[in-house]
Amino acid sequence: MNKQSICRCVIASILSVTATAWAQTSVGLGRADYKDNCASCHGTSGKGDGPVHSFLVKPPSDLTQIAQRHGGKFPQELMWEVIDGRWSGDGGPHGSREMPVWGQEFKARAMTMPGDSAITAEWSARNRIVSLLKYLETIQQP
Repeated sequence: MNKQSICRCVIASILSVTATAWAQTSVGLGRADYKDNCASCHGTSGKGDGPVHSFLVKPPSDLTQIAQRHGGKFPQELMWEVIDGRWSGDGGPHGSREMPVWGQEFKARAMTMPGDSAITAEWSARNRIVSLLKYLETIQQP
């Protein structure tokens, strides 16, 4: 097999993983991840009133007001960075952040799946973040 054929195979594989993984993002998946990972702090309604909120040093944000705090538009990129957390330069699962580094956590969870590679685990983490963003957009209040 020559280099060009190998490159085509690699690109085709990446695109198929990307397309399949992207298709798996949904508001429903985001809602489930929110319930499992975020509601304990932010509350089931997203208002920052989860069962552990009183034990935290800094109160959790009201996630229903994100768009309102940003001029009526949901800030996709900013929220991606906040949820993902890996690019903030903080070390450890929390670093100096108040909340977990979910990009790192979602990728680590995906790496425990049989046959998952670092590439597919990364796409899995990204898709979970996209799904969370889709869900958070649905709970925005004026």
